[in-house]
Amino acid sequence: MSISEAASRQDRALASEIRKRRTFAIISHPDAGKTTLTENLLLKGGAIRLAGQVKARGDNRRARSDWMKIEQDRGISVTSAVMTFEYKDIVCNLLDTPGHEDFSEDTYRTLTAADSAIMVIDAAKGIEAQTLKLFEVCRMRDVPIITFINKIDREGVHPFELMDEIASKLALDTAPMIWPAGMGGLLRGIFDPENDRFIPYEKPGTEKGGPDSEPESLTGERIAEFLGADELRKFRDEMELAREGSPAFDIEQYRAGHMTPVYFGSALRKLGVRELLDAVAAYAPPPRAQPATSRIVEPAEPKVTGFVFKVQANMDANHRDRIAFMRICSGKFKRGMRLKISGSGKTIGVNNAIMFFAQDRELLDDAYAGDIIGIPNHGTIRVGDTLSESEDLIFTGIPNFAPEILRRVRLDDPMKAKHMRRALESLAEEGVTQVFKPEIGANWIVGVVGQLQLEVLASRIAAEYDIKVQFEPAPFETARWVQAADAAELKYFVEAHRGNMATDRDGAPVFMAKSNWEIGYTLEKWPNVTFSATRERTAAA
Repeated sequence: MSISEAASRQDRALASEIRKRRTFAIISHPDAGKTTLTENLLLKGGAIRLAGQVKARGDNRRARSDWMKIEQDRGISVTSAVMTFEYKDIVCNLLDTPGHEDFSEDTYRTLTAADSAIMVIDAAKGIEAQTLKLFEVCRMRDVPIITFINKIDREGVHPFELMDEIASKLALDTAPMIWPAGMGGLLRGIFDPENDRFIPYEKPGTEKGGPDSEPESLTGERIAEFLGADELRKFRDEMELAREGSPAFDIEQYRAGHMTPVYFGSALRKLGVRELLDAVAAYAPPPRAQPATSRIVEPAEPKVTGFVFKVQANMDANHRDRIAFMRICSGKFKRGMRLKISGSGKTIGVNNAIMFFAQDRELLDDAYAGDIIGIPNHGTIRVGDTLSESEDLIFTGIPNFAPEILRRVRLDDPMKAKHMRRALESLAEEGVTQVFKPEIGANWIVGVVGQLQLEVLASRIAAEYDIKVQFEPAPFETARWVQAADAAELKYFVEAHRGNMATDRDGAPVFMAKSNWEIGYTLEKWPNVTFSATRERTAAA
């Protein structure tokens, strides 16, 4: 075989592996059932053997994607987990985003690593505030969305009203792919018109195969066995109206972000989960091209590139470990490969990269564009870093946001000041908080988007570093990163406002303001200084 033939065969093998990848996130408002859906997708993909419910007790029935103690206590997701499983020869990389609005920054960064999303909507509540916010993030990045209307086994809004709400609030064409036969107490099952299949609803305690069994899929004509004559007539009229009144599903419109296929079901009852996963495998896009500062990176390029969208410390309390989550953007990664880090310019050998199967980890030998791998490290890799095989690349679109709450950190034991600094810097690396060191004064200031982040921060510092801290009101309300084309002008500005100035974890100058009015006033006085509410997480200053 010639060199060119061997290269061509390698290219085809690489392209084939990449086409099999589906990297998707799940977005929803809190309590819409996202964690339960995640559990059952993992169960369907064989990544776990038992679907644990969030409210269940006992370690073996904890939600596998919620590993932090505060998540288990409150029944919410506040960190972004990554889970890999195979389904019908498709490799699924599922990104489970925080459902709580106080963690929108972590969610935003996670969505930069996703090629598509599943939007979970509560059938009783419709589109809620957090869902709308997360949808806007998806829209900014043209992330295609599959809609799962959950909890149809409870009394809820009529399916037509729910689809109208999606069309009007989100400006998306809706294509119903699964239609419910009844809702709430009158739910009889769901119908898949494309494949002429009916999946009957089994009430709790009546499941033929027990509570953890999956509803059976029957041929379409058997629906008559489960519905009365009037119910059947009403169902057929509604489904015909839904199909005739909605545009036919168009995969190109969906992938362009203009259309959403709609699936009805109940994650808790495992109804419609299989059909939803089938849709991800069949319709969700394979890995997409990624924007860098110098060019667009295509997934089938032979050289390995990737970016770090999350750093998680102390996932294993016994091993002070730190895992950098990297989305591979191009090429085939192999264990032992040497990659260059954009932030520091260092080259590292990646000998122990891992993949995640719920809470379990496996050492991997190779991975492809679209895969999410974990790289254990000791603080050398940071959120926003690009890792590449040879080229100097920086992927864009992974920002920090100006915090909405600023608090001074007060240490109960002053002897632990050095440990506290290490803890704050470590948690800032993960994106749990932002840390600012004022030019004047010894107290560190932390910046967060929401109040719950402060609780998580205090909880993790106490649990992982054995340090008790208090958060006191800071004399500032908001912060902006400052830049100027003229370095002398920026230096003059910093010296003139030393009482307001701080540096972030990268050493970048930050103007701390007592109010938005103060920012506006200062902006008028200093027209050559740029005040920014976001800053790309790139190389350290």
